[in-house]
This record gives sequence, structure tokens and C-alpha cells, in this order.
Amino acid sequence: MLKVRLAKVLFVLLCAVTWNTGPAWGQESASIQALLHEEEQDTALGRLVRDFYQARNYRPAWREASRVSALVTALEGLDRDGLRPSDYRPDALALTWQRIQQAEESSQQTGESSSEAIARADLGATRRFLLALRHLYLGKLDPKTVDDDWDLPQATFTPDMAALFQAVEAGNIEAAFERVRPPYPPYERLRKGLAHYRAIEEAGGWSTLPARDSSLRPGDRHPDVALLRQRLGVLGQPELLAADTGHYVRTFRDVVLESPDAEYYDATLAEAVREFQRLHLLEDDAVVGPQTRSALNVGVGTRIDQIRVNLERARWLLHDVPESFVLVDIAGYKLSYFLGSGDVWRTRIVVGQPYRKTPSLRSSITHLTFNPTWTVPPTIFREDKLPKIREDLDYLKRENLAVIDYQGNQLDPETVDWQNPGPIMLRQASGGDNPLGRVVIRFPNSYSVYLHDTPSQHLFDNPQRAVSSGCIRVENAMQFTRLLLDDNQRWDAASLRQAVDSGTTRTVNLRRRVPVILHYWTVDASTNGHLAFRPDIYQRDMALRVALHRPLQQNFD
Repeated sequence: MLKVRLAKVLFVLLCAVTWNTGPAWGQESASIQALLHEEEQDTALGRLVRDFYQARNYRPAWREASRVSALVTALEGLDRDGLRPSDYRPDALALTWQRIQQAEESSQQTGESSSEAIARADLGATRRFLLALRHLYLGKLDPKTVDDDWDLPQATFTPDMAALFQAVEAGNIEAAFERVRPPYPPYERLRKGLAHYRAIEEAGGWSTLPARDSSLRPGDRHPDVALLRQRLGVLGQPELLAADTGHYVRTFRDVVLESPDAEYYDATLAEAVREFQRLHLLEDDAVVGPQTRSALNVGVGTRIDQIRVNLERARWLLHDVPESFVLVDIAGYKLSYFLGSGDVWRTRIVVGQPYRKTPSLRSSITHLTFNPTWTVPPTIFREDKLPKIREDLDYLKRENLAVIDYQGNQLDPETVDWQNPGPIMLRQASGGDNPLGRVVIRFPNSYSVYLHDTPSQHLFDNPQRAVSSGCIRVENAMQFTRLLLDDNQRWDAASLRQAVDSGTTRTVNLRRRVPVILHYWTVDASTNGHLAFRPDIYQRDMALRVALHRPLQQNFD
């Protein structure tokens, strides 16, 4: 906090002066060019800095005090994006330029020429400016260093130098930052959510519910019910109950929480609890049992970190998103097909178990297969099927599994040494018990994962659905298939039924490839202003949170 106050004091000092500019530009430009030649490394940031100065003929960028002040202010504001302002050392930046001003006023020299000191300070400001822009665009971290299952290409940061010059000349650094933030609503909603939860933290956070052996149920009377009302009320907003009385009450998701009998668990409070449970992917039964109590008792600081983690994930992903694409929200167990006209089709999904994670990737859906056969993936064959076959060879017959070699020739199971089976595969014919159901939807990827139907439709009714072996099971798969085919003349509802009812395995290429993104979000920024927090099923948040907290090792000066 002391550094922040110091920086803000220096803002005032900087804004109060205007340095001598025109005559010294020649010397300062020569010094900038020399320093760039000597010092700038061949890194992404170093190349950006060189490009920046080459495009402006090495003319210094920060000789106006108001520009430095605007940069310091903008860097301090990066906490609203979940970044660490201290990583960019705005306090040191302000102090450096204050000393230059003092030296110029007293005409003192400090062992190096004035033009070289100004050139070094100008480079330091530019490095901070461009690094902050790069972090806002791409994220602070390389996703592959914190997520082993990350397989999305990293975007390229090629800023519009003319627009940057204009922002710097005008001293409007925040405008430059705004240009590179992900331009999609979820990012801005996460930023607003972060501000909201930080305001809650500054106001003292929320109380926790005491650990109990028993659950709170509608109809109960207990002191914890009053605490429950308070806890939900902290998340909500005060809303005007009646214009004539001017009386404000606390609400959660438009459910009024106040009651003349605060310790009675009434039907209205039950509806608010159900809303909370749905937001956190819990069974929405209004019973405050161990899981709901645990979710209620997660500290506000932990939720703030969770939002920061997902802001970083948004910076990794939300670039050049096509108008029409399929988004698989792994931790939220949902698939959204953005149809390009503002319409969105959504459905529930089942994803990989924690020890067989569904990866994050980006590809394009190319084709689908009706009545697919299922070739058992190597991991499932080795870890799941082989032990059961060794125990009982009739397992193959019961599961309708054929044994084939790599050339597709069917083998007699009796002739296989199941202790050392060699290069063989298991394949299940299409039909009602096939785990891929009526259709499989494929897209190129190195993990061999795909979208598919399933005969186990009951799984979609569970609030948490990480039970597959890595591939994604899709509810309403046939409706999704019809949308992907996008051809009402050839593929109307009757044609789809006929293709399935024939029992024939048939592959159909899409008329146009549909981009698909598989991504992992543990916070959902919904359109109604509320954040939905999901369980971190793959335990990916911790490594990312620690890395975000780690101070940046960057030499600016």
C-alpha cells in the first residue's frame, strides 16, 4: 500500500510539470538507437520494443509528464483484470521520471549524459507499456507451463503501432489497453464480477456457517437459517421493494431474503438456496448439506482468485473467435453452438473423469458417422477391458466385442495369449448397447477425442458429469447433428431417423467445417450479472493461481 500511495503522490508531481522537448530529441533518439542496439534481447518483448521505436524513427515517447502519469495510472489499474500491477513497477517508473525532472531543473549530471538517462527512462516506460499490452492480449503466462492438457495454438500479438502512437501522444494509455482486451462479453463480465467480489472483501466478506452433523431443510427453525440469509444476501444486491415506502431489502437472484422470522427456513429462502445450488452445479434440493455448506463457506478471497484464474484463461482463448462455432465448456458440463445469427443452441454434456481428462483444444468438426462401430481406445483396452477378459473370456461375447488385428481381420479369442495379447484391438458393432450411441461427431486432434451420442441418457440428469473416458457425450445428439449438417432438404428429421433406423454404418462429411473449441472454465460469467462457480474437477486452478501470484522477473531499466 505504501508503494501505491507513493506512486499516486508522484502522479501529482509529474502532472504539474512539462519537460523540455523539441531541441533534445536528436540526442535522445541517437541514445535510444544505441541502447537498443546494445541491450535489447531477441525476445518477444524485445522485438516489440525495437519495432515500436523503429516505426517512430527512435523518437522518445514519454517526454510529456502527462503521458508518464497516464501510464502509471493505467498500470495501477491492471488489478481490475486480475493482473499484478506491481509486476510492472509503476512506482519505480514514476520515481525515475521525477528524478529526471529534478536533474533537468538543477542542470545536474549524474555520471551519464542527460540524453542517455532520458533514453533509458523512455525505454523503461515503453517496455512496461508493451508488456502490459501483451499480457492483456495473450495472458501473463504461457498456458502450456501450467496445463499439461493444453493443446490450443497461441495467438500472435501484432499491435497496430499507429494506434499505439496515437494513444501515447494523447496520453490516453487506458484506451490502448482497452483495444487489446478480449472484446467479448464474458471477459467484461468477469472483470465486473472481480470488482464486485473485491468490494465484498473490502466490506468484510461473509460469515461462514458452522459445521454441523445435520442438514438444514425447508421447514426447519434454527439460528443457522439467519446466517444463511445473511450469507446469500452478501452476494445479492439491495433492491427497492416498494416505491411508496422506499424500503430496500436484500435479494438473491430476485428472491427476497428478508423475513419477519429470520430463523425459519421458509419456501422463499428455499428457492434462493436452489438458485445458489444451480450456480455451483450442486443438487438443487434446497437442503443445506455438506456439499452446499462447503460451497457457501468458500472464502471471498478464494473466489477472487478463481475469477482471476479464469480471466487469464479468457486472455488465452478469446481471440479471433469465429462468428459460428461450437464451444465445449468442460467444467460447466455444457455445449453451446453459436449459430452466427445471434442464436445459441445449448445442451448438457458428460466429460472425462479426473484421471482421464478431456483436453483443451481447438479444431474443426469435419464429419460424423451414423450407427458407428466402437474401436476400444488403447487406454481403455489396457486398463478396463483386459483385466475383465483375463478373468472371464465370455466377457467379450456379453459385451459384443470382436477381436481384430491392425489390418482389420477378425481373430478367434481362444487363439490370443491374453497375458501378452500383442497388436490387437477390440471393436464393438453398432447397436443399442454401443457406447457411442447413434452418431459420433469427429474433429482432428492428437488426443483422439470426439463428440458422441450415448445410450446412458440418465447421466445428463446429474449436476456433475465427469464420468467418461475423455470423450464428450452429448445430450440431444441428433438435434445437434441436424444443426451441423445444416441442410433441411437432404437432412430433415425424417431423413435422420431413416439413417439411424437402417442400422447401416454411414459417414457423412459436413458441407462446411464447423470450428470447435474445448475449454476449461471454473467460473461462468452469466448474462444476468451473477457468476457461477464450478468445482475444479481436474485440479487445474491451483497451478495457475500460484503462477499468477508469482512476481514477474522482468528488467525494465
